[in-house]
Amino acid sequence: MAKVQITCITKSQPQGGHEHITHAGNPKGPWKWSVEKIIDSIDSKTNTFYVRNARGDEAYVGVVRPSGRRPYIRTYADGVWTDNLLSLTACSLP
Repeated sequence: MAKVQITCITKSQPQGGHEHITHAGNPKGPWKWSVEKIIDSIDSKTNTFYVRNARGDEAYVGVVRPSGRRPYIRTYADGVWTDNLLSLTACSLP
């Protein structure tokens, strides 16, 4: 299983006041995947994804599966689901 750092995201246009992450990636890879592809990779245990904060701490990316809604990715650190992904810069990759 590869350990892969996410450094950028692409957000949807706000719909009903809510935006969501559609893609995540890392220009140094270079790679940019859809959230669905990242979820498939996590589920199949092909890759482990993480983000790193300014202090260098890592937070792993997991899949949240709310009832009646589509799954999405979110960071998990110290036993708590957090929004570290939303603070990442926008991906410049196509």
